[in-house]
Amino acid sequence: MATASRTLWKGAITFGLVHIPVGLHTASTEQGVDFDWLDKRSMDPVGYKRINKRTGKEIDKDDIVKGFEYEDGKYVVISPDEIEAIYPRTTQTIEIQRFIDAHEIPFVYLERPYYVAPINKGQKVYALLREVLAKTGKVGLAKVVVSTKQHLAVLVPAGEVLVLNLLRWGDEVKSLAGLDLPAAGVKGAKVTASEMKMAEQLVKDMSGKWDPDEFKDEFKHAVMKVVQKKVKAGDTETVIEPEEEAPAQGAEIIDLTELLKRSLKGGKAAKSAGTPAKKTAGAKPGASAKTGAAAKKATRKKAPGPRRKAA
Repeated sequence: MATASRTLWKGAITFGLVHIPVGLHTASTEQGVDFDWLDKRSMDPVGYKRINKRTGKEIDKDDIVKGFEYEDGKYVVISPDEIEAIYPRTTQTIEIQRFIDAHEIPFVYLERPYYVAPINKGQKVYALLREVLAKTGKVGLAKVVVSTKQHLAVLVPAGEVLVLNLLRWGDEVKSLAGLDLPAAGVKGAKVTASEMKMAEQLVKDMSGKWDPDEFKDEFKHAVMKVVQKKVKAGDTETVIEPEEEAPAQGAEIIDLTELLKRSLKGGKAAKSAGTPAKKTAGAKPGASAKTGAAAKKATRKKAPGPRRKAA
């Protein structure tokens, strides 16, 4: 099982005047099978190309703009400066909006979990929030910015840890309209008493405790067995990544990584302009926590096309 060692940022949980310094950690990892495309004639990697869909010709990256389709075939072009201006401000806070009953949030809204751990002597206040949520059966509905995107999230006690689970926005969850569903209730669904009794007995017979280690990604393990067998037999190929050409002088490349770097430089400049006030666990400060770690390095590009990943 993977460990939750990676820290996304250090900030705070806030509600009312309470301020809990915390670190946000990844709680999950994707370990599906991901294949690269290779040219079978030379074992060269096959990469992305920017193709004009009408002419079929490759175009230069500097000739690409970002457009939003507001009607079929009609677009609004958004410039890099306009995109940068409206990116959510990184506040480094998990700002609780309200407390709600834990059972009020349907599973369909849950998207991605993160572990939240106390830092800077915030253990006692952290424990207080965790225990009061567990005792009252409540969860904290919050707003948080992760990777420049604002999310609705829910803060849930889970044993010793508080888990922040990002939620889908209301307009991202489809309605039930159009689904052919049976009526709710035993009578409405026309289920007989004997059928219900037998079904209850079957559920009882098949019931057990939750143990995630009992279930494996069978496709991934089968692929890895094939890989290991081929490696052991020496049935391998060497792939050499070609060096990427340097961008033309004067060409301005606007991407997410560059925007993050600019944001970090701006944060450092603002910090050097004055001395920040000292923060104390349990009291909500007037200013937000400082900006988190620098953006991670871009990973090697994967080849296009369908890729099978186990659920």
